[in-house]
This record gives sequence, structure tokens and C-alpha cells, in this order.
Amino acid sequence: MSTGVERIFVARLAGTTVFDPLGDAVGRVRDVVLLLRRSGAPTAVGLVVEVPGRRRVFMPLTRVTSINPGQVICTGVVNLRRFQARASETLAIGELFERSVTLKAGRTLAYIEDIAIEQGRGRVWQVTKLYVRSGERRRGVLGLSRKGASSVVDLDEVTGLATRDKMQGAALVIESFADYKPADLAAALMEMSPARSAEIAGALDNERLADVLEELPEEDQVALLSTLRRDRAADVLEAMDPDDAADLLGDLPATEAAELLELMEPEDARQVRQLLGYEDDTAGGLMTTEPVIVGPETSVATCLALVRVEAIAPALASMVFVVRPPLETPTGRFIGLVHLQRLLREAPHDSVGNFVDPAIASLEPADSLAEVARRMAAYDILALPVVDEDNHLLGAISIDDVLDHLLPRDWREHEPRASRMTTAMKAVTTATEGSDG
Repeated sequence: MSTGVERIFVARLAGTTVFDPLGDAVGRVRDVVLLLRRSGAPTAVGLVVEVPGRRRVFMPLTRVTSINPGQVICTGVVNLRRFQARASETLAIGELFERSVTLKAGRTLAYIEDIAIEQGRGRVWQVTKLYVRSGERRRGVLGLSRKGASSVVDLDEVTGLATRDKMQGAALVIESFADYKPADLAAALMEMSPARSAEIAGALDNERLADVLEELPEEDQVALLSTLRRDRAADVLEAMDPDDAADLLGDLPATEAAELLELMEPEDARQVRQLLGYEDDTAGGLMTTEPVIVGPETSVATCLALVRVEAIAPALASMVFVVRPPLETPTGRFIGLVHLQRLLREAPHDSVGNFVDPAIASLEPADSLAEVARRMAAYDILALPVVDEDNHLLGAISIDDVLDHLLPRDWREHEPRASRMTTAMKAVTTATEGSDG
């Protein structure tokens, strides 16, 4: 392997474009996979590369032919299976950065901010240098920060590199995902060790953590929630969409779920308890109790402002549900729904009740998953209302809720994103054909 520089610092390598031998971009480096040893220098065995679709895959360093400033050249053969660190593996940025070590000279505590790798005998890449900063930590918005002298030291000048730091900060990891979707951060947490993912979760604010939990497989949701204090876990559940919170609580032991419900705010707990009363694969179990709900006299301009709220999922923001008061679920009599496209075509001061779509029939809580999928396919619609026998709106089902239940339980873990839509469409078609048959 040829390298344009003798020593490579991982922080500078992160974000570097990976090219195949023909010069086509394969992806970008996001981390370096290390093997830590009780004695001797840690060995770098591969790169975590983010390929199109923001999927992270493993690229062995044996497949890398050249590392130069601004580019990494590989053999062009990339395994698109999602990367997940093994028990023996450690992520340089995700798990070593921010770890504390002790400088032998003066027994001073310092924190790792970067590491250098070099290729030695047998073309083996090893960690040779650490960039550290000394000084006490201070708690900040993103985790723990510190001020102090920085230096580049050899491995034999420090102790504690292989020891997990219980107070290890999460600022760098969280900051690196600031502009990413929650699903991307969720995928990164699944790559890390359970202890490190718990540290990152502990440093996230409740809303961000709630969004990330909604993107994790059920087993990982339960595992991560169990690492939080009970009062913090209840706060995070309150920040989740009620249907996702109900799904998560349904996977917990009954006594634990009951304890968390008692710690939640009464109104949030009421909505979740309502959803827990329905079977998972029914309209009632699939719905959320927080769609965009308005009265018939509400102006078009007000409706457009409501669907513009960033926290509302795109599928639910595609329409508003018009009801008689009260406007909280279960509402007064359900009048109908109005599509966002229709709102965009009408005068801002007009009342939304004039533009209800009469062709959309409501679902009942006991309707099956197959029936929900069939209706969505028939109406070519992203969300459907669910009403009780007295025509009170109970909630709405969005297409993402349906796909989450139609796809295999481990779809987040194995399928490349490029093929997920194909699989999703096949799932909807299969469910629809089964219902018609």
C-alpha cells in the first residue's frame, strides 16, 4: 500500500472520499476500526465507509491501496452489508476520542482528541501517537469539554488507553451527527459497543434521543431505554410519538411498563394506554393519536402553518383532519380530511371545512393491517383516519407505520437502503393481494 504521508491522523482522515481504481467515488471515511490489546500497540484493521444512502459498511485496510491527503483508493470491491462492530473491535472516533488516559510524566490526566496510525512491518497499521489535551472536564450542552495544554505523545508515555472511561464525553460524536437524520445516528449507535451507545444516549437531549429510539430495532430500543434512569426514560417516552412509545412499552415487562406509565405526564400516559389496548397489527395499534387536527372554521392559512411544523412527520403533514370540538383525540364528530395540495390551491382566508375530500372512507380500530395497506394503495394516500363507532376521530395511520409492520423485523439491520423501497412496495402489494383474495 502506498501512502502519501508517513503518519495519518484519524480526525483528518474522517470525511475523506474513497475512490475505486477507475476514479469513481465509493463513499466517505467515517471512522477507523481498531483492535485494542492488553500489551502492544492497537492495530487498525479497517475503515467504516459511508456509501450512498448514508449506509455505513466495513472496508478492510487490506482492500485499501493508497491513502493520500484528500483521497483513499480502494480495490473497488465493497461489501454493502451494514457494519456492526464485533466485541473485540473498537471505533477510533466513536469510542476512543474523549477517553481519558494518564500521562506518565507528572501523572497528569488527559483526554484523547485524535490518534495517529502508521503502517509498519507486514503492512500492518498500528496506532503510534495520541493527540491529547490535559485539564479538568466541564459539563456543557453537548457533553463534557475541557481546557488545557495539548500535545502529541507516544503510546508508551500514557496508561489507561484500553480502560473504558465511565465519564467519557460524547460531544464529538453528537456534533458529527448534528446535520444527520435520527436514523443515521441510530445506525451509528448500533455499530458501537452497548456501553458506548449508552454513553451517547445519556448525552443526547430528550427530543433527539426519542427520535433516535424510534429508528432502532425493538431489541435495541429496549436495551438502550434500560440504561436510563426511570425518570429520564419516562421523559423520553413522552417525547416520542404516542404510537412508538406504546410499541416500546409493549415490549417491556408489564411491571416495568406500568412503572414508566406512572412516571409520565397524565395526558401522555393516557394516550399511550389507549394505544396499548389495541392489537399491534390492527388500525388501532398502528395509529398515532397526534395527527394535525383542526375545526371546520379554521382558515387555510392556519392549516398551512400547522403542517409546516418540523416535528410533524412528512406523511402526517400531507393533510389535516377536520372535526367538531373537542380537537383532542377522541375528538368530536369527524368531518373529513383535506389534502395539503388542496390547501395550497385555496385562498388563505377560506375555511378548511369547505374543502373536505368526500371520497376517503375512515378506518375502524379493529381493521387489519392488510385492510389498512389495501386502503392506502387504493386511495394512493399517505395517511388515513381511524374513528370509533360514533365517528369520533381516534387517530391516524401514516404510511411509515404500515411499512414498519409489513417489513421484516430486522429490516434496518440488513438491507441496503437502495433496495428498501423495492422491498416495501412488494410488501404492500403482497398484503393488498392477500386481502383481495
